[in-house]
Amino acid sequence: MMENNEYCMIELVVRNHPGVMAHITGLFARRAFNLEGILCGRIGDGKNSRMYLLIKDDEYREQVVKQLKKLYDVLEVNLHKKYNHRLFELLNTVY
Repeated sequence: MMENNEYCMIELVVRNHPGVMAHITGLFARRAFNLEGILCGRIGDGKNSRMYLLIKDDEYREQVVKQLKKLYDVLEVNLHKKYNHRLFELLNTVY
């Protein structure tokens, strides 16, 4: 894994249903906190999804993590200071 001190990644496991992405991104929008990148895909039998959110590593990250944990559809939250930044870089090469 590579480390980029400017950003960190939040890994979520969420219930997979229409509107869950809007709930998650709405939390960021209400707090005027920018998402630098989003990766999402269903896991297992499709009842849940795994989301990777790339955010700036600043003083607001802990508050965002606390707020995410309170959302009904969020089943698991993990904050990663070290992550494979190539995941998000590859998105730029696709488009």
